[in-house]
Amino acid sequence: MTQSFTAYLSIGSNKGEKKTNLETAIGKLNAHPEIEVTGISRFYRTQPQNFADQDWFVNAALKVSTTIADPLDLLAALKAIEGALDPEGKAFRFGPRVVDLDLIFFEDQILETEILELPHPRMHERCFVLQPMCDIGAQTIHPVLKKTSQELLAALDNTPDQEVFLLEEEN
Repeated sequence: MTQSFTAYLSIGSNKGEKKTNLETAIGKLNAHPEIEVTGISRFYRTQPQNFADQDWFVNAALKVSTTIADPLDLLAALKAIEGALDPEGKAFRFGPRVVDLDLIFFEDQILETEILELPHPRMHERCFVLQPMCDIGAQTIHPVLKKTSQELLAALDNTPDQEVFLLEEEN
């Protein structure tokens, strides 16, 4: 029997049909032979961070079960999906993108390499990560800060640039 691992992802889009982009990415994750999406948060409208002169995002969080044992290999799979959905990629760091898949947690691993840091180094500062994360993993404990996602969200300053808005479903 193959061992499976639990990971949490942040997913976002601010180009084109944003919600459809996320749904397509979720479908591609589920189509991967070693990844199964086991939880999907609600979808949220969020302001861009770090580079404000761009369209708002639609963000969500995903819980996945994977037989990929190395988080760097999982990251490579996520980047391959990003590349398939947006061959041009983002023009610059924090710039507009069709889809962005970030690895937030991989089990309770703590890792720091040139291309991946776990847990995600800024997740505890970002409402657009924590609010959706609380939909599917409110009691998940940050292995460095030793606080739950819910506690981290409660500790954030509720400044206007941190606000998230539940995406209204189209009828």
